[in-house]
Amino acid sequence: MRNLIIFFRRYFNFFLFLLLEVICIVLVVQNNNLQRSAYVNSANNISGKLYDKYNNVQYYFHLKATNDSLVAENTRLHNALHTSFDSMVTGTGLKIDTIRQYSDDTLHRVIGTQIRRYKYFEAKVINNSISKPINYLTIHRGSLQGIRPNMGVISNSGVVGVVRSVSDNYAVVLSMLSKSNSVSISARLGQSKEMGSVHWDGESAGYAQLRDIPKSAKVHKGDTVVTSGFSALFPENIPIGYVDTVMVSDKSGTSFNIRLRLATNFYNVQYVYVIENLLKDEQQRLEDSTYKLIK
Repeated sequence: MRNLIIFFRRYFNFFLFLLLEVICIVLVVQNNNLQRSAYVNSANNISGKLYDKYNNVQYYFHLKATNDSLVAENTRLHNALHTSFDSMVTGTGLKIDTIRQYSDDTLHRVIGTQIRRYKYFEAKVINNSISKPINYLTIHRGSLQGIRPNMGVISNSGVVGVVRSVSDNYAVVLSMLSKSNSVSISARLGQSKEMGSVHWDGESAGYAQLRDIPKSAKVHKGDTVVTSGFSALFPENIPIGYVDTVMVSDKSGTSFNIRLRLATNFYNVQYVYVIENLLKDEQQRLEDSTYKLIK
């Protein structure tokens, strides 16, 4: 306490000068319009910059919540896409989860409906491998959230893989980056519509091979390759990759060997969407019964 008193006594004149200076500035600002305007403008400018810095810091610490809300909104939009529904003529029965179509006349009759075929679930990626012959992703969604084996998985950019095993709250996804015969994506060229299949060759996490495209097809560098819709796993027109190089490995062969730059960046996959085909079981039962009849 004694030292504090000595400090104030030693610098009393300096503190008195500061106090009087502040009083003078306040009086000048209060009684002169020009100085008051200059002060207000300067104060607003400084406070605006401070608020901007503060908001930037707040935004940084809220990025996770922002990302989660964006992913949830994207899921809602995916579920509302026209491609998530099948158009069918209806009778008198009620359909669950449908969009009805009405006639334009005064009767306003129900003339058809769009029955939901695909349902999307968002999921956070918590583990991912890209350098092994068979690569997997682990996602934080499981059977309790509606995830089952053999569901397709996509990212914001394109195809990711297929769900292989599921626990209550987690699922393991077999990545497209897998040298396995079970990972073959039915594909087609976006412009010329020729059909083929996409396989990973194990060389790079950014590239894959498009096979079975006939030499008669017009293929150009940069062409988009999308899902065909023939698989029960993925809707049609989901990006798979983009044509990088077109080669003819065998002159006597009938098809191209096309190298694709994958649409999904597997080095930085953070969120994915799991796709449930609500009509898959019905389609598979019909196909299986038909195959048995043929045999």
